[in-house]
Amino acid sequence: MRLGFPRQSFARLAAREDRNYWFRARNRLIVWALQRYFPRLRDYLEVGCGTGYVLAAVEAAFPSAATVGGEGQRAGLEHAARRVRRSGLLQIDAASIPFRDAFDALGCFDVLEHIEDDRRVLAECFLALRQHGGIVLTVPQHPFLWSASDEYAQHLRRYTRAELLGKLRQAGFRPVLVTSFVALLLPAMLAARARRRHLDAGYDPDAEFAVGRVANSLLEGVLDLERGLIRCGLRFPFGGSLLVVAKKPDVDSIQ
Repeated sequence: MRLGFPRQSFARLAAREDRNYWFRARNRLIVWALQRYFPRLRDYLEVGCGTGYVLAAVEAAFPSAATVGGEGQRAGLEHAARRVRRSGLLQIDAASIPFRDAFDALGCFDVLEHIEDDRRVLAECFLALRQHGGIVLTVPQHPFLWSASDEYAQHLRRYTRAELLGKLRQAGFRPVLVTSFVALLLPAMLAARARRRHLDAGYDPDAEFAVGRVANSLLEGVLDLERGLIRCGLRFPFGGSLLVVAKKPDVDSIQ
């Protein structure tokens, strides 16, 4: 369940994700992580699939895999149904996933920060995975980046690396990839967030998406450069977001 995710935001996201540099670049990073760590993916569940933007990319990248999107709000599922081609869609509570030992991989992308009991969600994800399966996660990072954008999105937290890894290990997971992204753009992000720390009457939720075509292409290129460096083995210690791949026990040591 995406507790606290604003219902009206699904329509806003669906209208912008295909064109916005951050969503486009994040999708490519997520697909790379799945292909790198789950090359023989057969069954995949996305917890909190929202508008289906990531799910559509995953089903295209793994045409022989059975893919399922779970979302707590019907508004998200309505958009996802128009976007995905063959994935199953279910309204589920992330804190009570109705599957056990069923999937090779789970995705959970910018969802945990909306949920108060994130430990329970991670425990449920662990139980839904087959032995040697794993989870790919993205979350907003660094509490010092907290701003009106987080309050509008009804985030409960921005994570530290130690916090997320501690909660994953408590659930039984073993991290195999840990890296920040939106790292090269962190100074610009910090400056933008510092101008409006808290939500007020003058906040414009569309301002963050208001990027011209040229700037959008340049920013997407920067994030694609980051992805190339991550693929080559570089791990960023700081960045606006955090990417983690974690598996059940008896897997390769952390990269």
